[in-house]
Amino acid sequence: MNGKVIFFAVFFGVILLNACGSRTSGNKQVFHYNEATGIATLDPAFAKNQSIIWAVHQLYNTLVETNDDLQIVPSLAYSWDVSADRKVYTFHLRPDVFFHDNPAFPQGKGRKLTAYDVEYSFNRITDPATASSGAWIFNDRVNDQHGFRALNDSTFQLTLRTPFAPILGLLSMKYCSVVPKEVITKYGADFRSHPCGTGPFKFKAWEEGQAMILQKNENYFERDSTGMPLPYLDGIKITFFDSKATEFLLFQQGKLDFINDIDPSFKDEILTKKGQLRKDWQNRIILSKHSFLNTEYLGILMEKDNPLVSASPLRIKQVRQAINYGFDRRKMIMYLYNSKGMPAESGFIPSGLPSFDSGIVKGYTYNPARARELLQSAGFPDGEGLPEIKLLTIATYSDIASFIARQLEEIGIKIQVEVIPKSLLLEHTAKSEALFFRGSWIADFPEAENYLSVFYSNNPAPPNYTRYHNPQFDALYERAMITENDSLRYKLYRQMDQLVIDDAPVVPLWYDEVIRLVSPKVQQFKTNGLNLLELRHTYIE
Repeated sequence: MNGKVIFFAVFFGVILLNACGSRTSGNKQVFHYNEATGIATLDPAFAKNQSIIWAVHQLYNTLVETNDDLQIVPSLAYSWDVSADRKVYTFHLRPDVFFHDNPAFPQGKGRKLTAYDVEYSFNRITDPATASSGAWIFNDRVNDQHGFRALNDSTFQLTLRTPFAPILGLLSMKYCSVVPKEVITKYGADFRSHPCGTGPFKFKAWEEGQAMILQKNENYFERDSTGMPLPYLDGIKITFFDSKATEFLLFQQGKLDFINDIDPSFKDEILTKKGQLRKDWQNRIILSKHSFLNTEYLGILMEKDNPLVSASPLRIKQVRQAINYGFDRRKMIMYLYNSKGMPAESGFIPSGLPSFDSGIVKGYTYNPARARELLQSAGFPDGEGLPEIKLLTIATYSDIASFIARQLEEIGIKIQVEVIPKSLLLEHTAKSEALFFRGSWIADFPEAENYLSVFYSNNPAPPNYTRYHNPQFDALYERAMITENDSLRYKLYRQMDQLVIDDAPVVPLWYDEVIRLVSPKVQQFKTNGLNLLELRHTYIE
């Protein structure tokens, strides 16, 4: 073991014992998990993936947040008012919220949060100099003049250009976490590793590639239903082992408190084909499942003037529909994913959202006879004369692509599966250079608009990777955005979803599922549709 490794081993040992404690030191409680992909930053302006979002969620708060039922509830704002024209939202802030202690503050003591911090944080997201990956959430939505305005210390006002029904959902995203200007000014780009928020945990230490320590915020403003201060945990330790096999071994040894998702290499060891724990694991670990707002799909480029499209049989709706009918989603999920998820036999909007209704939005089930009929009506009886179609995917999903290709070949549709790096696939889809491609759409916030925006013709790629353009759909989308009544808006969402499914610019595969392996010692550790890592009420027995 070299000197540097010894130093950091000792360093983090001291941190754990003195700052957070370890699981066996006194009554201290530390929650342990591994982040195999690493954490790129702790700056919420760049909270673009799950690993960052999980850490940021512990350190910061937003004006509003989603609860376990994916409803918007108060957080930094205890209440808000909406103007009659639904363009102006006025938020009233809690008076008992303080930033974590930081050298940027006088005497290093965390100061009280004000509405001016919210104004600064939102302006920072939209400032081109920040180059935030979340700048899009306010694009063309916020009034150019005084879109973000602190009326006084405790009142913040947001003014929209036009009504936008899902705006509160956008404000619950981690990009909208509130940060203090003094700390940003002091650290600049290094704020990524010197974070300061108002959240239930505060930053303690981070050796990149080794471990990160977060410590309980003793001044956190939230309490439980009995008046006890939150969080219950004393700290969080995050390790960065990139091997899923190592992660699983550490979990078995009791050194990790949970594993998010199950690696394909050992899924058959743990789960039956019906997605239940095998007998060997029962009573040893807890299997936690929850519908996940993620639709896995195949996308089809619809840009009429694109030579790729004009030369392809995928320009014909019957061919696209035949593909949708031509493979067995239920068998695919059972045998390849051990029943993790729900076959996507309705629309693009996933199960788990309130507007989802498989009784109204009718999708595609396995029907090879119907697929052959559609091919014949398209001028390709039994696939005769139909050229081979290339499907671009990534290595993780090559087994899914191969399964679909084999089944489609049985009805006369020849698919050539090409596996490419994820970065290249994203580049091809953004530039309209991918005719047929694998994709997934994970909700940024719990609202079906997040999924339907993928097909709104005025949107670029992302999110409209298929370049779908349907004037009827666009009119319904624009109407839904100004419809305040949830029931009426959901009705419009279902109409849009059915239009998309009938036109078939996508082939929905399955609605995903959060699946976690949890230590029996961990209590009040709930899953949710956004797969947020929620630890405020968690404790370890």
